Amino acid sequence: MTSLPPAWQDTFSAYNAAVTRRQFFRRSGTGLGVAALSSLLGSRLGAAPSAAEPWRLAPRAKRAIYISLIGAPSQLDLFDYKPGLEARFKEDLKDWLATQGERLTGMTARQAAFPLAPSRFKFAQHGQGGAWISELLPYTARMTDDLCIIRSMQTDAINHEPANQLVYTGSMQNGKASLGSWLSYGLGSLNQDLPSFVVLHAKHTSPFSNVQAISARLWGSGFLPGRHAGVSFRSAGDPVLYLNDAPGIPRELRREMLDGLEQLNRRSYEAIGDPEIQTRTQQYEMAFRMQASIPELADLTREPEATYALYGEEARVRGSFASSALMARRLVERGVRFVQIFHRGWDQHASLPRDLAAQCKDVDQACWGLVQDLKQRGMLDDTLVIFGGEFGRTVYCQGTLTETNYGRDHHPRCFSLWLAGGGIKGGTVHGETDEMSYNVVRDPVHIRDLHATILHLMGIDHERFGFRFQGLDQRLTGVVPAKVVRGILA
Repeated sequence: MTSLPPAWQDTFSAYNAAVTRRQFFRRSGTGLGVAALSSLLGSRLGAAPSAAEPWRLAPRAKRAIYISLIGAPSQLDLFDYKPGLEARFKEDLKDWLATQGERLTGMTARQAAFPLAPSRFKFAQHGQGGAWISELLPYTARMTDDLCIIRSMQTDAINHEPANQLVYTGSMQNGKASLGSWLSYGLGSLNQDLPSFVVLHAKHTSPFSNVQAISARLWGSGFLPGRHAGVSFRSAGDPVLYLNDAPGIPRELRREMLDGLEQLNRRSYEAIGDPEIQTRTQQYEMAFRMQASIPELADLTREPEATYALYGEEARVRGSFASSALMARRLVERGVRFVQIFHRGWDQHASLPRDLAAQCKDVDQACWGLVQDLKQRGMLDDTLVIFGGEFGRTVYCQGTLTETNYGRDHHPRCFSLWLAGGGIKGGTVHGETDEMSYNVVRDPVHIRDLHATILHLMGIDHERFGFRFQGLDQRLTGVVPAKVVRGILA
């Protein structure tokens, strides 16, 4: 397309008649040409430090994989071993809870009693540091020397949606940019043919699990340019819709159509100055390139048998957690900056022994396989892996407690997660909780501190890295003081 139809010319003439000379030069200087150049040179423009970026640090990690366990796994049954509770089975904690000043959820606040529920699972020490790991995670136990387990995580939220928003966007308020979007915005892309931030939704295989709904806000770009939002890959069919051109549309014609569309968008931008027009053009170009890159990426049949020995046979099942973990490795291997795997079903208010065991079986070997795979490829040293949920679970039982069955309610004051790779000190356990796994007694780590540490490892000073929006300097870690957790750094 070399010219516009007369009707379009009349429309744009009307638009341009309302644009002043000053507006024209200001908008043209930051217009679609800049967007196109950014699209072509993204890996270089997004990666090189400069004097104009005082927030840049020497990075320990180039890329990150965040395994998000939606629903909040029980720290008491996985990582925070409390053997002293076994002798207190069914002890009513009602009077004790009244002294703690902690608000309870509507699901347990009206219980007549709050019976103490020790974990029914066995724990053992593993690795050179002797970390206590539950029998539910035998593969995780094998890689303890690669992990830093934080047992002193804290959050401000007691319900799932605000808690997830805090973990993944830094705020319980809507409209904030997600962690992956911040990294995309600050660091750019390592591969111009793939998005810098990809989201995978792993299927849970436990039909009886309490599956929490999640929203796109958890991977949205908020006030940042729309191109930094996470791109969700589907767990069935083509990873991305419309990978193939329509019948009768050759590749050359598709290219010519996009070139013509770019002309229209450029004129629209010059007329009204909407920055989302730039985003739209960049996304069209990215989609065109992804039509060539995604089919090869998604073809797992070329992986050798040794790969499936690492991740497990479930990795052959499209959309499973194991398949998602393998896909995450393939994505970061090809230059994707941040991959987030959402695995739901960790909300065990009842039937915890049965459901938690099933959830752990879904993820345990695949997480081990992912870490080993990265290590074998020489990528673990500069790839950060995070594994955890949005808050913890209560020491008391929700509902009826028996010798073999119990449930746990939400608990924000302490929970556990682990990190591995890029700059993390392996074989360590950070933080400690009291004998009830109710309060942190040593080395607390707030969600804001975790964010500050992730940014630090990726080469970003969280206190100096921001984005001006509505007259405010927005930051992932907000305005409440946050600190880098130095004790977990290699």
